[in-house]
Amino acid sequence: MRSSALRTAAASALVAAASPADVARYGRKEEELSFATLVKEFKGLQQQLKDRDSEIKSWTEKAAESIREKGEIAESVKAELEKQAKAGEELVARLQEIEQLFAKFTANDNPRQSQKSLGQRVTDDDKVKQWLADGGPGRIRFGAKAITSAVTGAGGAGDLIVPQRVPGIIRQPDRQMTIRDLLSVGRTTSNSIEFVQETGFTNAAAPVAEGALKPESSISFGLESAPVRTIAHWVQASKQVLQDIPALQSYIDTRLRFGLELEEEDQLLSGDGTGQNLLGIIPQSTPFDDARRKVGDTRIDTIRRAMTQVRLAEYRADAILLHPSDWEEIELLKDADQRYIWANPRGLLGPTLWGLPVIDTTAVEEGEFLVGNFRMAAQIWDREDATVDISTEDRDNFVKNMVTIRAEQRLALTVYRPEAIIYGDFEAPAT
Repeated sequence: MRSSALRTAAASALVAAASPADVARYGRKEEELSFATLVKEFKGLQQQLKDRDSEIKSWTEKAAESIREKGEIAESVKAELEKQAKAGEELVARLQEIEQLFAKFTANDNPRQSQKSLGQRVTDDDKVKQWLADGGPGRIRFGAKAITSAVTGAGGAGDLIVPQRVPGIIRQPDRQMTIRDLLSVGRTTSNSIEFVQETGFTNAAAPVAEGALKPESSISFGLESAPVRTIAHWVQASKQVLQDIPALQSYIDTRLRFGLELEEEDQLLSGDGTGQNLLGIIPQSTPFDDARRKVGDTRIDTIRRAMTQVRLAEYRADAILLHPSDWEEIELLKDADQRYIWANPRGLLGPTLWGLPVIDTTAVEEGEFLVGNFRMAAQIWDREDATVDISTEDRDNFVKNMVTIRAEQRLALTVYRPEAIIYGDFEAPAT
C-alpha cells in the first residue's frame, strides 16, 4: 500500500509536470489534482461514452427505418448521427488525456518504476566496474535487460504496462437483408391466411351471329392457406453483468433481432413447408424453361431469357436475385480484346441488368438465380413483430442470478402467382 508521504510527493510532482491544459482544468493546488479527481472524471467520461453508444444505437435504428421507408436517411437523423460522432471523438480525446495523467501520476508515485538511462546502467554495472579496474583489457559486452511485465526484480515495469482496451464489441459481419423489401407486406390477427386462387380458365369467347347460341367458358378455383409460423431463439446471461454493463444488453438485443431477420430471410426464400417451416418462394416458383437456352449463352443471356419467360406469363419482372459470385462473373465478362463487356472499372454503373435492379445476396445459392415480379407474386403477413423479452423465471435462473433473453416473431407467407417468379440454374442440366 502506498504511504501518505509518497502520494503527497507524487501529487506535487504531477502538478509540476502538468501541462497548461491540465492546470486550466484542475488548478495548481495538489488537492485539486489528486488521484481521486482523475478517477472520478475517468468514470464520468466512461458513463458518457456508454450513454452516447445508446443514443447512437437509437438513431441508427431510426436511420434504418428511414432507409426502408424513403430509400435514404432523413436529414434530421443524419445531422444527429454526425453530432453524436463528434461528441464521441471529444470524449475519447479527453479519456486519452486522463490516461496520460494517470501515467505521470503512477510513474512519480512508484519509485521502483524509475528507469536509469543506458549510460547510468553501464557505469553502475559490476562487470563494467571490474573491467575498468583491471585496466580495460580487450573488450566487454554489456547486455541491457528488456523491460518485462514483472512488478519487481530486474527490468520490472509493473503498472507501466497497461492493456489498451478497444471500445465497443467487434461484431461479426452481417448480411444485408433484402428479400422482405421486394415483397408486399400486410398484417394479420389470425393464425393462418386463406386465399382463393384461380386454378384454371377456359376461354371460349368468340364472335357470335345474332340469335345463335353463345359459347360457354369455365373458371375453376382452389382454396389455399398459409399458416403463421414462429421464429424464435434465446440466450442466457448474468443479471449482474447486464446491470454493470448496460450497453451489453442493448448489444445482445440487437444481435438476437438480427438472428431473427437472418432466419426469416432464409425461410421466405427457401423454407420447405415441413414441420414449422414456412413454404418459401423458391419451392413455389416456376422452374426456368431449359428449352429456351441457346448454345453459347452467358449468364447475361440466361437472365434475359428468364425475363422473357416472366413476360410470356403476362407479368413484368421487377428484380433479379443472384449470388455475389455470379454477379462478379457477369461484371468481369470480357470480349476477345479483353475489354469489359458490362462493367466499367473506372466508374460505377450500379447493380442493374437489362434495366432491372440486381440483388446480390448470399441467401441465393451460387450458380442459381431468381427473376420475377416479386411484389405481385408474394406477400408477407406479420402476426407479431420481432420482440425481445427478459425473464428470471426460467429453470433455476432465480437462484443463480441469471436471466434468459428471448427474441421471437410470427409471420406467414402467401405466394399468389408462382408463374411470376422464375427460378433456375445458370448451367444447363446434363442430358
